[in-house]
Amino acid sequence: MALRAYIFQGDTALEAAAVGNPSHILEGHAGEHVGKIQEALIMLDGAVIADAERLTKYYGPTTSKAVLNYKTKRGIINRSYQNAADAIVGIMTMKALDDELFQFQQSADFSDSGCKICSQQGSHRNFLAVNLLKRLSAQA
Repeated sequence: MALRAYIFQGDTALEAAAVGNPSHILEGHAGEHVGKIQEALIMLDGAVIADAERLTKYYGPTTSKAVLNYKTKRGIINRSYQNAADAIVGIMTMKALDDELFQFQQSADFSDSGCKICSQQGSHRNFLAVNLLKRLSAQA
């Protein structure tokens, strides 16, 4: 499955997690893919993740809690064998994160050639964060 959200595109670990159970991402994992999940949780859900975990891109206890909170709020539960959300980033979670980030990108004036505003501000990530703050402020 090709991921559509800008920050997920081309990440083989995230793409694998989006299509196969053996590639689930869970507590104890580390790497760029974990950092991208952390970033998405912060942008989409206002997650609070420990600086030590974010700096090392480590899936520790606060990342685990953020994933669980995200999944619980959105009802991401595999009802074939679960009664409650877990803290694993698998197929359903990747789809939800990717869909939600992609929708946010669409509302933030992205185009196929990239974001015109980002190129002036430095990065898509900065642009997404700034626009998320604007969106949250407007809702308050």
